[in-house]
Amino acid sequence: MTPTTVARRRAGGASHVEGPDPDSLTVRAVLLASEDREIPTSAIDLAARIAKRSGAPVHVFTIARIWGTSYGFPNPGLQPTRREWQTQYHNVEKAIGRLERKGVEAQGRVIGTRAGAKRIIKEAHRLGCDAIVMGADPLRHPLIRNFVWRQEPWRVRRRARLPVFLVIDQAA
Repeated sequence: MTPTTVARRRAGGASHVEGPDPDSLTVRAVLLASEDREIPTSAIDLAARIAKRSGAPVHVFTIARIWGTSYGFPNPGLQPTRREWQTQYHNVEKAIGRLERKGVEAQGRVIGTRAGAKRIIKEAHRLGCDAIVMGADPLRHPLIRNFVWRQEPWRVRRRARLPVFLVIDQAA
C-alpha cells in the first residue's frame, strides 16, 4: 500500500493528512495518540470519521515524557512533573469529550515513557487497533529529526505495520 496525501482545508488554518485514504478503511478500533503535545481537533475529527464508518471505538493515548536516566537508573528528577501529568490527563479528557459529542465511543490512557514511538505501536497492538491517528509537525531534515522529540509521529509511521494518519499543522 503506497502512502497518499489527502488535502483538507479548515477555516482556522491549513492542515493536511499524511497516510493512506481514510475513507477506504474498515477498522475494529482506532488509536488517537499524542507524544506530549495537545491533540489537534483536526486529528480528533479524522479519528471520529474513520471510527464512525466502521462503528469502532477510539482509544485516546498520550505520553508524559520521561527525560532520561542517570547512570542507567531511573532518576526522580527526570520523571514527568505533576503539572505535565495533569496536562496530559486534560488533553485526553478534552479529546474524549469531543469524540463522545460526535457519537463515537472513546476511552483514554496516559503513560510515562522515553520510547514514545515504540510504546504507541505496542499500545495499538495491545488494543487491537487497525489505524493510528496523530498530530504532527512537518517532516524535518534527516540529520536532525532523530534528535527531536516532536518528530516522534514520523518515527511511529516508519515503524508501524498498520496505517498511520498524520495530521500535519502547516503553521508549525
